[in-house]
Amino acid sequence: MKELYIVTGANGFLGNNVVRKLLEKNVEVRCLVLPEDNGKALEGLNCKIYRGDVTKKETLEEIFNVDSDTKLYVIHCAAIVYIKSKYNPKVMEVNYNGTKNIIDKVLEKNAKLVYVSSVHAITEKPNGEKMTEIKDFDENKVVGLYAKSKARTAKMVLEEVKEKGLNACIVHPSGIIGPGDYSDTHLTQLILDIANGSLRAFVKGGYDFVDVRDVADGIISSCNNGKKGECYILSNRYVDVKELVDLISKTVGVKKIKTLLPMWIAKVTAPFSEMYYKIRKEPPLYTKYSLYTLTSNSNFSNEKAKKELGYKNRSIEETIKDTVKWLRENNKMK
Repeated sequence: MKELYIVTGANGFLGNNVVRKLLEKNVEVRCLVLPEDNGKALEGLNCKIYRGDVTKKETLEEIFNVDSDTKLYVIHCAAIVYIKSKYNPKVMEVNYNGTKNIIDKVLEKNAKLVYVSSVHAITEKPNGEKMTEIKDFDENKVVGLYAKSKARTAKMVLEEVKEKGLNACIVHPSGIIGPGDYSDTHLTQLILDIANGSLRAFVKGGYDFVDVRDVADGIISSCNNGKKGECYILSNRYVDVKELVDLISKTVGVKKIKTLLPMWIAKVTAPFSEMYYKIRKEPPLYTKYSLYTLTSNSNFSNEKAKKELGYKNRSIEETIKDTVKWLRENNKMK
């Protein structure tokens, strides 16, 4: 039986890494890209690009037009990752309603769905307790619009599994970092700001940062090994902000940043930071939500993914080294 993979959000940071990993397996890959996107992340790759929008169901017809004897896998990466303070209705529209449209097509084609959620959808435990996979998602128990959209959607996916027999599993990546970020997400922007000297201070805190390529491998493994109705945390380890900033500085070859900005000052100045980066048309380095994240519990267990998916992690040192190398090779870093 012929195998075919559909990747939504294929032009994004995670999406293009998933596509590249799939192509290494010599399988047929179809990429869903927004009509207005330039598709630069997919240039030169042996995949077929379809223009469409997950929020507009009629635009999904062509990419889902497959033969009945095709074994179809749908990797749903398309989402708006949102850390800004201002409410944005598009977040729920894309992350929740868009996923509902994808689910309908998956059910129609009797396909396997791997839904890419986030660890932010998981209710935070107190006192640094270890967090494992859950199935009782509640948007009222998580903080921030992005987290709420992911929790609401994960709940919907599991309901569709139970009520309609949807063949789906859910993966929850932690903070993604690594090479192949053509859109300069906020962690890539952090590296660039350290390299060009515009970042002069850091805040106390940290988070679980994971290599995008490890997440991509975990997602692809989920296509065959992920069990119906199950969830898998794709994390790495807790990395202190100082450790991360020092590692980036060393790898780039610039002086270490020694100024520790008190959290209360960071919180007060967060709105101005958002305005500053908006003017520069760059993703904000820190916002009220991202500062909350750096002080939240990020003690995630990925033991289930290791056991059932064969999930593995590379070191954060290797990730930063490869990311800096990629940024230089792609003329993103002076």
